[in-house]
Amino acid sequence: MAFSRAVAVPLDLQELSGFGLDTRGGLDGRIVRVSNLNADGPGSLRAALQEKGARVVVFEVGGVIDLQRSSLALTEPFVTIAGQTAPSPGITLIRGGLSIRTHDVRVQHIRVRPGDAGQAPRSGWAPDGISVSGADAYRVHIDHCSVSWAVDENMSISGPRTLGPAHTARKVTISNSIIAEALDFSSHKKGRHSKGLLVHDFAGEVAIIGNLFAHNAERNPYFKAHTTGAVVNNLIYNADNFAIQLRYQANEWRDARFRPRNARVSAVGNLLLYGRDSNSDLALIAHQGDAYLEDNRAFDLDGEPVPITQGVINLLKERPVWPPGLEPLPAVAVEKHLLAHAGARPKDRDLVDRRIIWDIANRRGRIIDSQEEVGGYPASEPSYRPLSIPKAVEPWLEQLAVELE
Repeated sequence: MAFSRAVAVPLDLQELSGFGLDTRGGLDGRIVRVSNLNADGPGSLRAALQEKGARVVVFEVGGVIDLQRSSLALTEPFVTIAGQTAPSPGITLIRGGLSIRTHDVRVQHIRVRPGDAGQAPRSGWAPDGISVSGADAYRVHIDHCSVSWAVDENMSISGPRTLGPAHTARKVTISNSIIAEALDFSSHKKGRHSKGLLVHDFAGEVAIIGNLFAHNAERNPYFKAHTTGAVVNNLIYNADNFAIQLRYQANEWRDARFRPRNARVSAVGNLLLYGRDSNSDLALIAHQGDAYLEDNRAFDLDGEPVPITQGVINLLKERPVWPPGLEPLPAVAVEKHLLAHAGARPKDRDLVDRRIIWDIANRRGRIIDSQEEVGGYPASEPSYRPLSIPKAVEPWLEQLAVELE
């Protein structure tokens, strides 16, 4: 049976394989219910993630989970986190993120908003929003999530820099998500650090499909040495220094047993729109790498076309990697489609996602240093809905996801 991925038509990923799309997650296991919004303890999301064995995590509660600066770590494989099962307003994680360090994972329909947690600028607290990392992290699909206000990266796919492909995360797809407002001058020890999505050295078979990147200065996304991937039908709005980056740092490889090699990426049907923070020479793809390019568009503040590439981009005649069967949208349709369908709960968006969507549609908004500049952390009263779960879990989850579209 083909696994249902609950993706909005026409960006249909349901019959695709590879790139983590064919994982069954926890569908062959038991149901684990999240019944409260506590940071830990019985009935919490943290407790559900710590259990062993294949499992589908469902939510009988909706609202905000304050992680209190202790991010969630997922180390036990075969998990589906089904945020579509939560009652309105859905599940939002604050003051921490989600770290995936295992295989066969699917995460759907949740929001992650770490923020600075009141920490001083350059104090060293630097959470990711959602990270996929390490040798055991593969066959991972993150779909219809909303991630913002991270201090390091909003999202990352990573591992040890120079140990080779078996030691880092791989076979990962991030789709239909909002990746926005990574904090700039915040609590990261380096100072300015607004970063969208990092694909670290040696991470292979990575697909970034149908995502909305907004107000991240750089890494929208960034593929480093020895990486391979497909960047398809993404909208990138108000990047500062870089939109899609392909590059490695030679000095990071000085004493390594491997020599660095260009990223190899298929970039198809993407749209870059300048915002008020965008540099005047911002291109869609920079700076050093191998890329197959097809049907990409890029425009400045006046709606005039700008260069697609900058730097040393070696143009490939064929796609180096591609999810078999993926049929992209034309770039001219990307903005309308993503404004309607991207993010955790398109029919039940929270105030943050609604504001980000409005900003893009009206060409407004800026890169921020703190969540306090845009209204602060969300707050809501818990909502509860007991779940009667049918024997046929897979089509039930699909139907709940479709209802959010």
